[in-house]
Amino acid sequence: MAQSRLFGTDGIRGRANEEPLTPDFATAFGQAVAAKFGREGQPVVIGRDTRISGPALEEAVANGIISMGVDVVLVGVVPTPAIAFLTRHLHGCAGIVISASHNPFEDNGLKIFKGDGLKCDDALELELEGLIFDNVSRKSGAKAAKPGRLETWPDAARRYAELAIKTYGQGLDLHGLRIVLDAGNGAAYETTPHVLRGFGAEVLSFNIEPNGTNINAGCGSTYPEIIQQAVKDLGADIGFSHDGDADRLICCDETGSLLDGDEMLAVIGLDLLKHGKLAKNTLVATVMSNLGLDECFAAAGGKVLRANVGDRYVLEQMLAHDLNLGGEQSGHIILRDYNTTGDGLVTALELLRIMKASGEPISRLRQGLRKYSQLLVNVKVLERVPLDELPEVTDTIKAIEKELGVNGRILLRYSGTEPKIRLLVETRDEALLQPVVDRVLAPIKKHLAL
Repeated sequence: MAQSRLFGTDGIRGRANEEPLTPDFATAFGQAVAAKFGREGQPVVIGRDTRISGPALEEAVANGIISMGVDVVLVGVVPTPAIAFLTRHLHGCAGIVISASHNPFEDNGLKIFKGDGLKCDDALELELEGLIFDNVSRKSGAKAAKPGRLETWPDAARRYAELAIKTYGQGLDLHGLRIVLDAGNGAAYETTPHVLRGFGAEVLSFNIEPNGTNINAGCGSTYPEIIQQAVKDLGADIGFSHDGDADRLICCDETGSLLDGDEMLAVIGLDLLKHGKLAKNTLVATVMSNLGLDECFAAAGGKVLRANVGDRYVLEQMLAHDLNLGGEQSGHIILRDYNTTGDGLVTALELLRIMKASGEPISRLRQGLRKYSQLLVNVKVLERVPLDELPEVTDTIKAIEKELGVNGRILLRYSGTEPKIRLLVETRDEALLQPVVDRVLAPIKKHLAL
């Protein structure tokens, strides 16, 4: 299949007001979405995060859709998983999120959900790119008999929060729990505190005053030290941190020690497995996930399948095998019984449910997973040269993998969202990590690094 020119692992992303994230492009993007998904009487649902560039892109995308005779419902600032949820709830033909997740405010992005709340696969993204590059505005835009209808859904964030409480919370009682939350001045600054308090928790919130330029600015999921320190200072039971669009979650236990996505998957998956609720006794992780996850599930009578990096690839595996739990080390966790995409709020609620039902702190629940030592290194690159065209790199990796045998592994891949190459080294013996990383990095820096 041809390589996508616009879409990365999670939509289109770049510097706002520069190609491709310009108003003209956003209009063509909206027209392409309308041409592909538009249905009479079914709107496209559009939401965004708190970036200053969001409203202009929102208007441009909406104008493109309306020009094609397709209706639009604007729901304003809501988390990405809310768009998957609301697109289904409002019987939309598609949903669009305007967000660049954990990136700084200068960036923005465009993500698409189909009417069933699922992200597009690679083939569909390439088809949409073809529509955009073929200039939909000239070929199709004038054919609409009448423009679509534009509707604004008032107080959408709070209404979504109430829907989430109603959908998820049968019997959930969080009274007695003290929770620290860092919303990162992002899309969940209203919804997550509202939902957690709705279940009775005491919520101590940080970074809930977005101003358009402070999203992810020294806060949120890329600065977990905020919740780590706050949990210790305030005597909280658990700490949560969101990225800018709240489709993933960072968590720390009551001692201030961080849990990554693998540990959250283990806590949730082992609980579901124990109670006979993990479909086919199997969960889906990615190639980045710790080998210890496979070992702990095998010991408990379960199984781990591996997918490519990106929560949509995790979901593809879940759908293919009819599974209900999957996720990434980065904190994207999909609980398919409740939503069709990574959902930081639902992940938090599931962890809290397990804590309350078991009577155990998260520090004890996490002990079900014993992780291999890992080291992840990101290197900026000038261009994405196919790795099979770099024999010095691949030969070095093959030699080291032969030495490690079953006691470790090396994973090298290009980032889907940034001009970087990512190197993951994993071994049983922590002392081997840095020497292995140094050996692999030498030819990488020689041939690829800036």
